[in-house]
Amino acid sequence: MFDTLSERLQDALGDVRSRGKLTEDDVNAAMRQVRLALLEADVNFKVVKQFTESVKERALGQDVLGSLNPGQQVLKIVGDELTTLMGGAGRDLVFATGGPTVILMAGLQGSGKTTACGKLARHLQDEHGLDVGIAACDVYRPAAVDQLVKVGGQAGATVYQQGTERDPVDIAEWALDQAKQDRRGALIVDTSGRLHVDEELMKELAEIKKRVKPHNVLLVVDAMTGQDAVNVAEQFAEVAEFDGVVMTKLDGDARGGAALSVKAVTGKPILFASTGEKLGDFERFHPDRMAQRILGMGDVLSFIEKAEASFE
Repeated sequence: MFDTLSERLQDALGDVRSRGKLTEDDVNAAMRQVRLALLEADVNFKVVKQFTESVKERALGQDVLGSLNPGQQVLKIVGDELTTLMGGAGRDLVFATGGPTVILMAGLQGSGKTTACGKLARHLQDEHGLDVGIAACDVYRPAAVDQLVKVGGQAGATVYQQGTERDPVDIAEWALDQAKQDRRGALIVDTSGRLHVDEELMKELAEIKKRVKPHNVLLVVDAMTGQDAVNVAEQFAEVAEFDGVVMTKLDGDARGGAALSVKAVTGKPILFASTGEKLGDFERFHPDRMAQRILGMGDVLSFIEKAEASFE
């Protein structure tokens, strides 16, 4: 993921990185290359402008230009700003102190929402030891309920479904009652998607939120659609409160524009990333680790965590 962007940014900073002394012209030249790399990666234009201005201002400070290793200092500044751009300190879900933690999943058709529900269920089981239920409230898309039953079963979650004839709001409320009776640790509510953000979609989401009072509302977006994913997130942010983003198909996104733009544009962080087709290809999104990966510094912590999980 982010291969193209990573390569371009490392090239742009390569000359600066190796210099023992930097001038303002050196920094300006590097920032021009960084700006081009970000624009080619399909990062939002306003985000690029703000990012490069912030890096340049810090890089031209006397503590950098006069330091013993200014090139490494500039690299660190870029890493810090990338981390901030993608959300700063990574955050987790809000968990209920009593009863099931309710997580409402929203998104357009084709974003990978139903599969993300199964992956999130597996994550909650593996990482938090929760017994998970999933409410099948996508009653409009053909075979959506059947798909969720299959994915949920593979994830080891209980799927609460009443077919496609009942109102999704009623199904969500019924599923929550069932989850409470069954003493589930979490309930994921898979809502209906549309082809675009419309009034009916928002009305239904608002009603489900009112009935089940979710602890977390997550918006699922497809990283492969680039700035379209950011535009969708921005539209949702304008009309519906959501807490964070689940970015799907991040493994297929060589450019990275959506991941780098969504927090700055919507104010909402990426909480999870789907990085493959298997149920286990799902992880918490750590902006600092992603910034290190983009700049070619590796991601040692994620590697260690995966190794520990495999060893266990």
